[in-house]
Amino acid sequence: MTFWLDDRAVIAVSGPEARDFLQGLVTNDVARVAPGSPCYAALLTPQGKILFDFLIGERDGALVLDCAASARDALAKRLSLYRLRAKVEIAPRDDLIVAWSEAETAPFVRDPRHPGLGFRAIVPRDEGPSARGAEAFQALRLSLGVPEGRDFGQDRMFALDSDLDELSGIAFDKGCYVGQELTARMKHRGTARKRLLRVTGDAALPPSEVPVSADGREVGTLQSVYDRIGFALLRLDRLDEVRDATLNAGGIAVRVERPEWLFS
Repeated sequence: MTFWLDDRAVIAVSGPEARDFLQGLVTNDVARVAPGSPCYAALLTPQGKILFDFLIGERDGALVLDCAASARDALAKRLSLYRLRAKVEIAPRDDLIVAWSEAETAPFVRDPRHPGLGFRAIVPRDEGPSARGAEAFQALRLSLGVPEGRDFGQDRMFALDSDLDELSGIAFDKGCYVGQELTARMKHRGTARKRLLRVTGDAALPPSEVPVSADGREVGTLQSVYDRIGFALLRLDRLDEVRDATLNAGGIAVRVERPEWLFS
């Protein structure tokens, strides 16, 4: 079974300096990207907070970014601001789409974030699947507790708080990139005390930015909501302190679900 992920879009970064250009900007090691071997990465603020997340692959000699369709133009504009005199072309590619498959058949490759997320490919629009699958993929992603894009917001969360390190989105052995200094410091000093975790409510959850608390003590904040499921940025130490208490958000009882991939 294959689907068109109709909530995703493609940006091509090409030219003789394309790889070096992205290598100096994003959180993962672009030098390792090759046909059939994508990576997951983010573009951060200088203060280490997430602006955009995306997957990076290679196609026809260019690096191609698989990003949220709603963020494509803003991401392309931000990349262009960094281009300066680099020999790089940055262009949205409406002729290409992002497709998903439950089977590893060419040209599909495994999603680098989590093995349960299946297989993805960037293919020509006129050759790709026509069945839309954004909602089905979202349900799969939520079932695994894997956050992305809208769950992070923009310029709101640090990369480590957002689980990017556990989703293979950060290379700590590469050179400098935007936001690298603070991200590395948080990693080596162990100062990341928050995590973005899936929560499930007994009823439809209230809007994002509502505090999550127990016995009147705030332990975090809702960041994104999908009816009765959402993601909350939670303080792990406070969560441990109120382990047996009932958590609530806006008067709705919620349960925190700690995925095995994050705490293994």
